[in-house]
Amino acid sequence: MEITHVNGKDVGEVFLYALSTCQWCRKTKELLEESGVAFDYMYVDLLPEEEMKQAFEEIKECNPRLGFPTVRIRGECIVGFQEEKIREGISA
Repeated sequence: MEITHVNGKDVGEVFLYALSTCQWCRKTKELLEESGVAFDYMYVDLLPEEEMKQAFEEIKECNPRLGFPTVRIRGECIVGFQEEKIREGISA
């Protein structure tokens, strides 16, 4: 799977599942970049079919409705652009 890493301050695992065409996914990615934390992300809609299915299975573990963006911060899932929760998660 194509996963992109963004360098920054290590606050533990931060992973963003996003769609390339989603404005809220873009805002979430920008928030993470501006915060200066290290994180990984993938654009699920740009993956080959088999990898996309695998990504959906990963997302379903914490987000059964498959909403986007999905951010996993040290095992906790945040679904949607929830700026306060994301900021709290990456500052802890």
